[in-house]
Amino acid sequence: MSKRLKDKIAVITGATSGIGLASAKLFAAEGATVYITGRRRDVLDKAVAEIGEGAIGVQADSSRSEDLQRLFDQVKREAGRIDVLFVNAGGGTMLPLGQITETQIDETFGRNVKAVILTVQAALPLLQGGGSVILTGSTTGTEGTAAFSVYSASKAAVRNLARSWALDLKGSGIRVNVLSPGATRTPGLVELAGDDAAAQQGLLDALAARIPLGRVGEPEEIAKAALFLASDDASFVNGAELFADGGQAQV
Repeated sequence: MSKRLKDKIAVITGATSGIGLASAKLFAAEGATVYITGRRRDVLDKAVAEIGEGAIGVQADSSRSEDLQRLFDQVKREAGRIDVLFVNAGGGTMLPLGQITETQIDETFGRNVKAVILTVQAALPLLQGGGSVILTGSTTGTEGTAAFSVYSASKAAVRNLARSWALDLKGSGIRVNVLSPGATRTPGLVELAGDDAAAQQGLLDALAARIPLGRVGEPEEIAKAALFLASDDASFVNGAELFADGGQAQV
């Protein structure tokens, strides 16, 4: 059985947990050399150890241009190119209208929009020969979500970045797509409910009730969708949004 990412060079930002970590494990298992980023060295080192052979950790904050430049300088020096760029770093917090703060706006758009732009732009010279760019979107970019409007708006922006960049990169051979998960059992999701385990499970149960499949997703399931977009199986998929959401935003 051939490995779908054999000899490919992949970069995944925000890959120390959840969807990013699951994707890094799968990409490495499929034959890729995977550069992963995280902001905390101890957590990054643990993720590299979990992924095993083919994983290289680079401590970086995707919202900082100097960190991104250091990341891609290392990739250029060691690998010379990027075949797959999975821009997964991001996050957000919940506040209802009337309680939204400038800090929340700045932090959310900084992580989910500014950092995405900076990351892709910094990586572009290494992608010029072709490659797959995957941006992490969300069902919230399509649906209305109570107390999550700032995050939702940032993910709607990501969707339009992919549309526009597909046009900017016309003829380059570079594909830009959005992978939009639905509710997925990740640390970033359950932590929205705080530290109480019962509250976290209550959040997951409430989300599962809205999904036609009747359950939340697992990071490994989203990773398989990312693998499709990363591989040559998606060679004619460009400017698209792939939902891996159990039907959450489709009905």
